[in-house]
This record gives sequence, C-alpha cells and structure tokens, in this order.
Amino acid sequence: MPLVFIGIDPDTNGVHCPAVFVDAATGDLLLQGSTVTDPQILAEVASHSPIADHESVVRLPARMKAIISEAVNDGAGAILHRPDRGHDDLSGAPGDAGRVHTQRS
Repeated sequence: MPLVFIGIDPDTNGVHCPAVFVDAATGDLLLQGSTVTDPQILAEVASHSPIADHESVVRLPARMKAIISEAVNDGAGAILHRPDRGHDDLSGAPGDAGRVHTQRS
C-alpha cells in the first residue's frame, strides 16, 4: 500500500505530529492525530454514526484544513459521496442528496 504524504501540522513540535496521507491505490485518506477519548464527544459522534470496535475518532487541528482539502481535492472540486446520507445536515447543498461538500477558506 503506497502512501502519499500530503502534509503535517504546520505548528508541529516534533512530538505532536498530526498528518494526512492518501493511499495511492485506493484514494483513501489516512489521518494521524490525537485519539478522542472524551465520552461526551464520542457519544455525540456515535449518535450520528455508530463507532465500530475497529474504528477510532481522531482530532486534527483546524489549522490543517488546507492540508485536508488538498488531500480530497482532485482538481474537479472536493465532493465526498455518502450513500447512507439521510436526515443529517452535513453541509450538503440543496438538491444534492448523498454528497458532503467541503468549504474553502
């Protein structure tokens, strides 16, 4: 599985190193960050999307938004398809069910 390194937290101190990678074969994103352990946050996440035993919730700093955008942007706009999209409101454009759009700052 060849990984493409996209970027590391620009404020890294050499110890705390959140990073973003893309699997070159599948296009999957790999996110390195702090594991979320706060029970309230995990409960809120699970209320929208159950967390399986083999899954983790990872926090990346907001300052990494540009790096994450770079990882998902294929030059034609960053759109993540969500076949399970139902009643949530994860910034989907009207009439665009099944997709979550990223915002550029």
